[in-house]
Amino acid sequence: MAKKKQAPGGTPATVALTAAGVEFTTHPYEHDPRAASFGLEAAQALGLDPDTVFKTLFADLDGELVVGVVPVTGQLDLKALARALGGSKAVMARPADAERATGYVVGGISPVGQKKAHRTVVDETAILHERVYVSGGRRGFDLGLAPDDLVAVTGAVLAEIGR
Repeated sequence: MAKKKQAPGGTPATVALTAAGVEFTTHPYEHDPRAASFGLEAAQALGLDPDTVFKTLFADLDGELVVGVVPVTGQLDLKALARALGGSKAVMARPADAERATGYVVGGISPVGQKKAHRTVVDETAILHERVYVSGGRRGFDLGLAPDDLVAVTGAVLAEIGR
């Protein structure tokens, strides 16, 4: 089977959103390798309200890799993530496992267009915004889209998982 060609500058995330018919905007910025927080760096570089910029984090939930998408201004509540997905115990996944499972590098992991779909929870605060921003699949590249579209395209559930 032939591999789908990406448009120049495209990522698996932009290809997936385009294929799903989701309207999105692209927001490249100059990534500073010394940045302490990829998400806060994106918010600052793009002049966005940090509450609208979300980070994609991987956890191991009872032996299964799952995704939590939370505002960059907070942290992922692992107990709340486990509850939202009906599991018992979640711990942060090793970065190498997240990279292998998604095809993306840490700091550029998008909740969209991963190598295989993972159960995903988006923090419920996303719906408070007209548009949210997530990694576009590489460092220095974010995508803006409606929260409802993010939930739909990832098959996510909405729950209070940020703190």
